Amino acid sequence: MAITPRHLRLALPAAVVAIVFATAGRAADADKGAAFSQQQLQAKIQYCSSCHQPSGQGYLGATPIPRLAGQQPQYIKNQLHAFIDRRRVNFYMFKVAHSLNPAMLTAIADHFHALNPPPLGSGPPNLVGAGKKIFEHGVPDAKVPPCSTCHGSEAKGKGPFPRLAGQLYPYIVKTLTNWDKERGQGGTANPDTSAIMKPIAHGLTESQIKAVAAYLSTLG
Repeated sequence: MAITPRHLRLALPAAVVAIVFATAGRAADADKGAAFSQQQLQAKIQYCSSCHQPSGQGYLGATPIPRLAGQQPQYIKNQLHAFIDRRRVNFYMFKVAHSLNPAMLTAIADHFHALNPPPLGSGPPNLVGAGKKIFEHGVPDAKVPPCSTCHGSEAKGKGPFPRLAGQLYPYIVKTLTNWDKERGQGGTANPDTSAIMKPIAHGLTESQIKAVAAYLSTLG
């Protein structure tokens, strides 16, 4: 039997669900920052684009850099705050996030959300079919719900739930494989929305992670 959105809601601890709304509230409160000039904004966007690319498609290299194009603004802001608070580990992004005031952070998030380049389609084509099945139906035997339950039927996300459509195959594989090392580092004293994904990342095998990553990398 496929896991339905109702089943997922019942399975998620109330405290975890509360985290989503608490994080959203903090992000909204933080948007009352100082003003900035268009010149300053363009300089910051250019700086971000040097890694994430002007189109926001991300970069396929030895260390994959994620796609930001079309990403949910609230999710981008939440993740930048997670870098600032050291709840998410990336030593380069620690420095980048600290340099952004709340108003600039919001403007950058809105800029990348508005971009819509085609996906790079970086995953193995032979895994796409299996990945689509996991995305739509989950893995009931492992108590993994459908990805579409939170990320939407088109994987474009909503609010604090990120867009996955078009994300780079190696980035998704790396992120899900290393979830405990990169996300939720605040522990019980400083939790965030990564708590929702922890059991799901643990419930997927290596081959299942690669399959769902391949499918998502093809979506526009």
